[in-house]
Amino acid sequence: MLETHTEEVARLRGCLNDLVGIMALPALWAGGEPQQIVATLLDALFGILQLAFVFVRLNDPDAGPWIEMMRGTELLESMHPAREFGVALDASLGDALLKWLPSARVSIGTEEFCVASARLGAHGEIGIVVAGCERPGFPEQTEKLLLQVAANQAAMGLQQARVLSAQKQVARELDQRVAQRTAELAKANEELRKEIIERRLTEEKLRHEERELERSEAFLAEAQQLARIGSFSWRVVNDEITWSEQLYRIFAFEPGLRITLERVATRIHPDDLHIMREMVDRVRRGAGDLEFEHRLLMPDGSVKYLHWLAHGTGEKNGGSVYTGAVQDVTQRRHAEEALAQARSELAHVTRVTSLGVLTASIAHEVSQPLAGIVTNASTCARMLASDPPNVEGARETVRRTIRDGNRASEVITRLRDLFRGKDLIVESVDLTETTREVIALTWSELQRNRVILRPELDGTLPPVLADRVQLQQVILNLLRNASDAMVDVEDRPRELLIRTEPDGDHHVRLSVKDVGVGFVPQDVDKLFEAFHTTKKEGMGIGLSVSRSIIERHNGRLWATRNDGPGATFSFSIPCGPAGMGGAGDPGMIRTAAGIDAHHVVKNL
Repeated sequence: MLETHTEEVARLRGCLNDLVGIMALPALWAGGEPQQIVATLLDALFGILQLAFVFVRLNDPDAGPWIEMMRGTELLESMHPAREFGVALDASLGDALLKWLPSARVSIGTEEFCVASARLGAHGEIGIVVAGCERPGFPEQTEKLLLQVAANQAAMGLQQARVLSAQKQVARELDQRVAQRTAELAKANEELRKEIIERRLTEEKLRHEERELERSEAFLAEAQQLARIGSFSWRVVNDEITWSEQLYRIFAFEPGLRITLERVATRIHPDDLHIMREMVDRVRRGAGDLEFEHRLLMPDGSVKYLHWLAHGTGEKNGGSVYTGAVQDVTQRRHAEEALAQARSELAHVTRVTSLGVLTASIAHEVSQPLAGIVTNASTCARMLASDPPNVEGARETVRRTIRDGNRASEVITRLRDLFRGKDLIVESVDLTETTREVIALTWSELQRNRVILRPELDGTLPPVLADRVQLQQVILNLLRNASDAMVDVEDRPRELLIRTEPDGDHHVRLSVKDVGVGFVPQDVDKLFEAFHTTKKEGMGIGLSVSRSIIERHNGRLWATRNDGPGATFSFSIPCGPAGMGGAGDPGMIRTAAGIDAHHVVKNL
């Protein structure tokens, strides 16, 4: 009977030692890279579980190739490197990682192994760890538990490593604290390792075993306090709950106080009580392992964040016992909140910067209607000064001046609303008719630049739901850019094609094609960037603003190089409800002096 008790104590001590070793691994991982974490995990599992091999495959978060690492016997590693070993496992277990069985037998070369696998992450999103042993009956229940705990610890370590890489720029002070804590944990871990060696040397003496077990428990409590991790057990049939000393500290309960579900509920944040109720209901229904997070509302009003991880095992009487760990992750949550605050401040700086873009945009877009106002005013003065005065012509010129003034005001208002992110003022718009209106506005400029305008406008297009002024702004920008691109063309006619047409299901397209200087292929992605321009006096704003307008209309704006000289700029936007379409016939128009723009547009 004494020997049986001694063996049981030895087995429990060995299991506790192994769990201590695994629970101490995060101390070695703090601030480490994924390869370092995996290497430490491989070494620990290989030694603790006395394996023939242990293999880890990590998924690359950037969709790159897998990272595979392995530990095994010298003969096995020399014959099968990690990459070849992964291929052999895929051949035996299938290439779908999430379908790998928790335990199975595999053939590697001429040898067969019993293997156990555990996912890294709740759904295997981080990767998988596979342990193999030649021993029949592997894995036993405790080995499964150790492997699962190690996988969960590694998953948290790997996830933290990935998050940490994004926080380094905004959390240098936090990095220093983590480094200091890592050094302290490394020192405690070294002391634990020395203690484990001493206990193994005296395991034949029961008195020494009991003394070493007490010392081990003390070191475990210290490690839990440093890592803010407490352990517990819960016998479901009678709700008997046992807590470690650190868990009492986390909940701020008096040590030794009898723990009940009702007492635990007094610390749960009121908004998270449903999480606890759902967890208890799952356990009552015979759920498997548990992993969840919730908040505590402490007596002093402070809030803590806890992460629970528990594994359930069955008993002979049909009940179940859950054992697990609880980690205080409040500091991690505060770090995440600090990162979110930093990102919010960065977004604010970005919005402030956009004010400069708004100013440049208004100056760029208002210049055209202001030029029209000056031209019309000069024309009106000449008409009134003639003998006799041309009153009707002056009246029409005044109307155009008022129209251009209103258009300048609308441009400023709509650009300001665009940069403020306000909703569009949409109405049913005929794209073809809107294009005719813009052609009328640009007619004088096209004449001065000796541009041959060739409109191909479809008068049967369905209407679109759009902001008319902003849509006119885009068309105007494209026409002006096309005209400016042909200013230096002397060896061929300066022909400009503007076309409206259907574009697939429920979309309409407008294209502007010129025979100008075009653009080089490597600049196609830069054309729509703010302040990128190829003009000597350009500001590089028109295309950037145009793309913003089209995207706000759920459309897209793009550019292509022509087979011959020049380029074609096009946009496509979705149609609105059925409505009135335009009418007219396409034709060729050559801009010549003395032709009235309104008369030309009317006959397009």
